[in-house]
Amino acid sequence: MHILSGGAAAAVVRAVQAAFESSNGERIDATFSAVGQMRDQLLAGAPCDLVILTRPLIAQLVDSGHVRAGSERSLGRVKTGVAVPRGAPAPAVGTREQLKAALQAARGIYFPDPDKATAGIHFMNVLKTLGLQEPLRERLRVFPNGASAMAAMAASSDGPVIGCTQVTEINYTEGVQLIDVLPAEFELSTDYTLGVCTRARQPELAERLAQLLAGPATEPVRRQGGFEF
Repeated sequence: MHILSGGAAAAVVRAVQAAFESSNGERIDATFSAVGQMRDQLLAGAPCDLVILTRPLIAQLVDSGHVRAGSERSLGRVKTGVAVPRGAPAPAVGTREQLKAALQAARGIYFPDPDKATAGIHFMNVLKTLGLQEPLRERLRVFPNGASAMAAMAASSDGPVIGCTQVTEINYTEGVQLIDVLPAEFELSTDYTLGVCTRARQPELAERLAQLLAGPATEPVRRQGGFEF
C-alpha cells in the first residue's frame, strides 16, 4: 500500500504501521515531504492508495477526480512553530518585535520549501512582512520539508540558529525543541486531511487505514505530537 503524505503526519503513520502491516499482511510504502511535492507526485502518476495533505489540496484532488469523494477525514489542525536546537537558549518570539529580533540574531534560519511546503510558504511571507527576506537572504537555510530542515538545524554548528515549521515536525524531530508558535498576527493553523485515491490498488484496505489514522486509536499520538482537535 502506497501513501503520499505531508511530513506533519509522518509520526502518526509510523505509529500504526507495524501493527497494520502485521494484521493485514500488506506492507506500507510511505513517502513524506512537502504537501505540494506530494500532490505533484500523485498528479504525475505515482502509485498512491492514500494521500494526506492540507484540506484545500484534498478538496482540489476530489474535484479533479484523483481522490474519492466522501473519503476525506481530518487528522486535526497543526500550528506553525519556532524551534531551536535542544539545549540552546530560547529567545522570546511571542510578538512581532521579538520574532524579528530573534531572526536577526540568528546565523542560520532553517525552514521548509517556500514554494511547495505549507509552513515554508507561510514563513517566507512572514519574512517579507518583517522586511527580512533580503537582509537575511544569506542566512536562509531551505530544505525540501520541515523534518529535514529541523534535522539539519539540530546538526548545525553555525552558532545561534533558529527554525520554523509545523509544530508536529518540530516535536517529532530529535535534537530540536519547540519554543513557541508564531505570534498571533502570523498564526497559521493547518487542517491535515486524508483521502483514498481513486486509483487505489486496494481501496477497502486503504479505507480501513484511513479510519485508523483519523480515528480515536491514534488520537493520543496525534495530540502528543501537536495536532489539535
